[in-house]
Amino acid sequence: MIKNIWFLSFACTLVLVVFLSGCEMVFPPTTYQATATKISYDISYGYHVEIRGRGSYQITYLCDIPEVASGTIAYDLLYKNEYQIKTLFDNICIDWNISGTDQRTFDLGVTARVDAAGYYIADLNGADALTLMEIQERYPEVFDQYTRVQANETIRFIDPYDPDIISIATNISQEAQTTNSFLVAQSLFSWLKKNIQYQIHPDQGAVRPAAVTLESRQGDCDDLSFLYISLCRAVGIPARFIRGYLLTENIDGSVSATAHAWADVFVGVSGSLSGWIPVECAGSSTSIEINIHQNFGLESVSHLRLYTDDGSNDSLETSLTGISYVTRDPNISIILHPFAEIRNYHVLESKYLVITDSNIRYYD
Repeated sequence: MIKNIWFLSFACTLVLVVFLSGCEMVFPPTTYQATATKISYDISYGYHVEIRGRGSYQITYLCDIPEVASGTIAYDLLYKNEYQIKTLFDNICIDWNISGTDQRTFDLGVTARVDAAGYYIADLNGADALTLMEIQERYPEVFDQYTRVQANETIRFIDPYDPDIISIATNISQEAQTTNSFLVAQSLFSWLKKNIQYQIHPDQGAVRPAAVTLESRQGDCDDLSFLYISLCRAVGIPARFIRGYLLTENIDGSVSATAHAWADVFVGVSGSLSGWIPVECAGSSTSIEINIHQNFGLESVSHLRLYTDDGSNDSLETSLTGISYVTRDPNISIILHPFAEIRNYHVLESKYLVITDSNIRYYD
């Protein structure tokens, strides 16, 4: 009891001294464990194609060229015949259209040398971000293009007009008590991480519509990204999805590349902001604060971009389309094995992620 009284007396004295001295209480910054901020590696991805028997066939494959948020890439083709380089919805891709009659085996895809650096927005307070109304007034084309429904003939995958999505997004926006697009997007992200669980569903390969993910309160990276984009669009924040790979270091020292999806939101081109900021919707941490620090407005070196959505239905359909083939003889069969392989992986730089008491983020 005497010890408790002594501690309380000491604490009160310390607070009184700080108050009378005119000094402010200074809290130490939040520092996370060191993580890779610059890496280099080789990646090859696409399909192993095995054609058995003889007969007429045709194979069609649109393969996207990789990009990084910060860094450089040099790529080459694994199969250098019967292709065209195209730009579809602002994405550069290789369009293979292969036909033949003979039995053979080959790899179809891309190999690339990647030098990647981490990308992040330093100020988590929304400095320089435009208001919701300013985005609509200054960037009407971006607003119109990236706040609409995206659907195929039967399913609305991204749906900012769903009544439940509108209700939730509107309430969150009002509770945020700001029209700053960065902070509203951050509040929507916090709600997503509090209320929707990351859960893969390998037995159900198809991407789920945003409304289904909201109802089930769980989903994989595609599902969470589509729901988050729908929430943002519902309150007038332009948003789009990104498809690519996420690199993971394994216990045995190898590195895997897994198909992945995340989001970009548009907060305006002003000051330190260049328009779009990345949002990783499938972070595994249960802490909202950690998710904001590490996944909102930050794209790690482990992310490799392949496809950026342009807000249209055709863009959505193309992103969901893989390789296809047609055979015209019962004696022929085509076997396809997808692959993504990482080689020569090197961490060039590792730093600590630091968040100051004024909510500024930097690597040290």
